[in-house]
Amino acid sequence: MPGHFEPIPGGGAAVALDDVEISIIRSLAVQLLELIGPGPGGEISDDPLAELFAEGPTEPPADAVLQRLFPDAYGGPGGPAGADEAELRAHSSEFRRFTENDLRAGKREDALAVIRCLDALSSASDGASRGDSDTGGGRGAGGGAVLKLTHDESVRWMRALNDLRLAIGTRLDITDEEDTDLLYRLPDEDPRKPMVMAYLWLGGLQETLVETLMP
Repeated sequence: MPGHFEPIPGGGAAVALDDVEISIIRSLAVQLLELIGPGPGGEISDDPLAELFAEGPTEPPADAVLQRLFPDAYGGPGGPAGADEAELRAHSSEFRRFTENDLRAGKREDALAVIRCLDALSSASDGASRGDSDTGGGRGAGGGAVLKLTHDESVRWMRALNDLRLAIGTRLDITDEEDTDLLYRLPDEDPRKPMVMAYLWLGGLQETLVETLMP
């Protein structure tokens, strides 16, 4: 799927998306939002103070994608010097208890920002196609519109696109560049092909969006 982000005045970014691309990104963002959920504590609290002091889980998530999105803080070369495996697990559990809720909330907001931007784009495009004078954007003959993001929206999109690629890459068992090279050569009849194409396409979007944010 062609298309890349370009910088626009004011520090934002823009990309032309057709109706199919809009639908794919929105569907993936919704699925990611549902997977992240409100966290093991249940429903999101209406009390900001209670939410602030709520403790998170101490064990890694069971789902492989969530393990990738919320990895253990310790366990590799960056762990405390001289700590054994049991100590590393204890450090990771303590760190997760005080950080995972905030991390989940941040990723939820990033995914929601993507959904809201696409919904606003679709609404504006539908209005333009009907000839409404108070709507921005425009719809081409093949459908779709130009998505324009502010700088802050661009940052949220960049993080959300990264999360989506991590999620898809985990489902595809991608662990290094060699895995990606093999996926390029998958035959069209392979059931993984659509997911691979989405993974590569999102990678292109993410890369060009990052470039627009560079000074």
